[in-house]
Formats: sequence, structure tokens, C-alpha cells
Amino acid sequence: MRALLVEDEIRLAENIATALRENAGLAVDVVYTGTEGFECGQQQNYDLIVLDLMLPGIDGLGVLKGLRTHGQSAPVLILTALTEKSTVVQLLNAGADDYLAKPFDLGEFLARAKALIRRGKAVSNPTMRIGDLIIDSIEQTVTRNGRLIDLSPTEYRILEFLSHRPRSVISKQKLLEHLYDFNWEHHSNVIEAHISNLRRKLNRGAGTLRIDTVRGRGYRLLADQQSVLQ
Repeated sequence: MRALLVEDEIRLAENIATALRENAGLAVDVVYTGTEGFECGQQQNYDLIVLDLMLPGIDGLGVLKGLRTHGQSAPVLILTALTEKSTVVQLLNAGADDYLAKPFDLGEFLARAKALIRRGKAVSNPTMRIGDLIIDSIEQTVTRNGRLIDLSPTEYRILEFLSHRPRSVISKQKLLEHLYDFNWEHHSNVIEAHISNLRRKLNRGAGTLRIDTVRGRGYRLLADQQSVLQ
């Protein structure tokens, strides 16, 4: 999954981006002005947008209104030092999904960010079942028939992305866009290796779960039985 972070405080931006990458498994695009944020939000599909309110160029409210007008539907979490009721109401009416007052606890930020991503995917429960495979997006663990499967962070992110779209063919480019940041081109040759490792690890001792290669189109996750735990 992929997030856009628009924050002009460089150190804070670095801390937030690191937390999202290491604790939420997200690829994070970081920009420091409202103008850049608006351009990125128009050009890319995101699973989450974290938006500071006081920004150089276009302010956060202007970015938010512009993105919603142009059809950007990703959940938006606003970071602001302004907590007056009128400001909050204005943000929510403009299309914000949640807000955090600065300074904030990083743990609370991560919890809210993950909840917004689940809500955006219409997944109320953080645990998914794909056949006999269970994925816990909070703990970022994967088990099959009670066996814990040891995945690398990138392998986990690929599996989680595919599991949100069971039976759908996902292109290599789409996987790259959601796994990495602006420099994803440098990783273009590693997807095949990660998919190969995933197949080996997931099907060790079992054979009903498949990640098929659809020639010229991408990859597809298939299982005998597929459902989301509610």
C-alpha cells in the first residue's frame, strides 16, 4: 500500500514516514509544499494521505478541497495545531476523514492511519482469511493451518496487497507503485523474486493457495475458498 505525506517540518516528516514504512508496511511519498501535494494527489492513487494544514504554497485546506474536487477518494488524515471547533468542522465538511492535533503521540497516529486505510478498503476487521490463510494486518503476521509463515516486509506487503483484491489480476507496475516510493523504478527486477519466495513459503506443506502469473498482465491470488472475516 502507498501513502502520500505532505508536511513542511522536515524532521517531523522524516519521523512520520519512517513510522509508516516500518510499522504499517507502506510505501511513502513525501513532499513539503501544498503545491507538490496537490500535484501528487492528482497523479497517483493512494491508500492514505497525511496532510499538514499550514503549508507553503497551497494550504492544507486548499489541497484537500482541490483533491476532492478532482476525484481523489483516498482517506485523508489532517495534522494541525488549530483545534477550534469551527476549524475541525470546516475540515470535515471539506472531505477530511480524521485529524490529529499537534503535538501528537506517534502510536496514536499509526493506529488512526491504519484504521483509515481499513475503512477506505471497506475492511472493518483487520484480520482477513483467504482460504486457510489468515492475515493479521495489525500484527502483520501470516498463518496457514495454524503455522506461522515467516515473510520479509516486502513479501508481506505484496501478499496483503493481493489479498485485498482476490482473483483480480494485478500488474507488475501496480505492485511496484504500491510497494515503493518515487524511486520504484530501481526495484523493477525484484518482483519476480519476491513472488517466487512467497509461493514457496505459502505452499510449504499445502497446495490449495496459488499466486498465478497471468502472462503479459500480472499476478492473481487464488484459493479454494475466499472470504473476509467480519
